[in-house]
Amino acid sequence: MSGVLPAFVPIWSLTGLGYLLSRFRLLGPGADQVLTKLTFNVAMPAVLFSTLLNTPFSALLNKGVISFAAGTLAAAVAGFTISRFVFRRKLSEWAVSGMASCYANAGNLGIPVAVQVLGDSTFIVVVLLAQTLFMMPSMLALLETDARAPDTARWKTLALLPVRTPVIAASMLGVLAGTTGLRPPALVMQPVHLLAGAGVGVALLALGMSLNPSTPMAPGGAGRRWELASVVGLKLFAQPAITLAAGLLLGLPRPLLLATVVAAALPIAQNVFIATSQYELDSRFVRDCVLVSTLVAMVSLSLIVWVVGLL
Repeated sequence: MSGVLPAFVPIWSLTGLGYLLSRFRLLGPGADQVLTKLTFNVAMPAVLFSTLLNTPFSALLNKGVISFAAGTLAAAVAGFTISRFVFRRKLSEWAVSGMASCYANAGNLGIPVAVQVLGDSTFIVVVLLAQTLFMMPSMLALLETDARAPDTARWKTLALLPVRTPVIAASMLGVLAGTTGLRPPALVMQPVHLLAGAGVGVALLALGMSLNPSTPMAPGGAGRRWELASVVGLKLFAQPAITLAAGLLLGLPRPLLLATVVAAALPIAQNVFIATSQYELDSRFVRDCVLVSTLVAMVSLSLIVWVVGLL
């Protein structure tokens, strides 16, 4: 298992290259947005569909889900509680802090890490489905209750989110093909495999470009900085620690244990920032949480893989 650590080198390298491309504007204005859209709408769906063709639905149901859920729930409750009773935030704000404390970047970082480090993206699909079908709707429900945004079509959009999100739709189609045994013709799969081959690299470049924010970090007093530290700490350290403890108690096999802990140790997803930016909230604070957690995760993920490898 210690041999997986060198697999982080290309992850760091391509992420750093993406940052440099954005920092020096080598691809022109708006390139980061274009590359991000290409990643989520084309490249990552191709990766997921091609890798899940041989994955039946039964493979998604295992004890690892219980382990991951334990860490996620504990981190979320802690995030809710700290934001509500320590920092005295209103409902929508502590809902966001609680969700940021447990919502993993399973898309543009989780999939590359799973493919490059674990060699299997099956468990990341479970995380993607759970977050899209349950966690994001729960957060938006709390935001709607408190902020009462005027967009009446949002609930319809939310209901159609699983089929409108390419990575989720591709995952479902891949698992459907793996369960039924049906396979697309080779002529159809050839371009899919070509896109999948470039998908991980493109996703990491897009991730690196996102680390160069167009606006400075949000100002604030010591309380806001401590709140940021609490959210990032819960996400990167408390959630994987609890997931690891639950996994050991359940006696998970080492490959599955590593997959669940790595999934729990992923940084905060940009989806949380995107959701909060639609409401009258301090979205820059959420963006800063995403940015800091992603930078710290470049080191913490490697350390966590090393620790699990020693068990």
